[in-house]
Amino acid sequence: MSYKKESYRHLGETLIRNFNKRGIDACYCEDSTEAVRKVLELIPEHASVTWGGSMTLSETGLLDALKKGSYELIDRASAKSPEEARALYGRIVCADYFLMSTNAFTTDGELVNIDGNGNRVACLITGPAHVIIVTGMNKVTKTVQEAIDRIRTAATPPNCVRLGLKTPCASTGLCADCQSPESICCQVVVTRRSRQPGRITVVMVGEELGF
Repeated sequence: MSYKKESYRHLGETLIRNFNKRGIDACYCEDSTEAVRKVLELIPEHASVTWGGSMTLSETGLLDALKKGSYELIDRASAKSPEEARALYGRIVCADYFLMSTNAFTTDGELVNIDGNGNRVACLITGPAHVIIVTGMNKVTKTVQEAIDRIRTAATPPNCVRLGLKTPCASTGLCADCQSPESICCQVVVTRRSRQPGRITVVMVGEELGF
């Protein structure tokens, strides 16, 4: 028996109730394979589907699975100019389903995200008809402040390295609360409740995924 897995499962059951109190649907999956299967069950064929930048979506194999399905995929990476990107974003915010991960979430059922440009958190807040969040259990924290601290210490530095950005944390591994032009910590968004019950679904995975 994996004691960590068993603990994750019990925590997931508790978190489902706490998310539900905030108008957010949630479920717990033992592993990535189950999570991908669950997400595909949630999305009907021919629906328009798009996503925000996420290591988790790639690591689980979800993006590959979507590309094999019968969906209208809207990939922001396909834009070849700023003008195309702007036009594509108009389609993204009107998509049927927006997929993303979350930088952190609390045991009380709040989502905490920090973004650079803000397009990911903008779609979380409003626009797409449905938002599906896939997240590893390594991202759970007790409080919002602990979530913010986690993002700045455990998520942002490796993300800046991955993106090749010239921020202080990319070279030191430590948050400097910087004002760098390349900072990806520009928007801090706490989702404490979904005003549209059921619009947001959190798929928790009993694995360590993403940053």
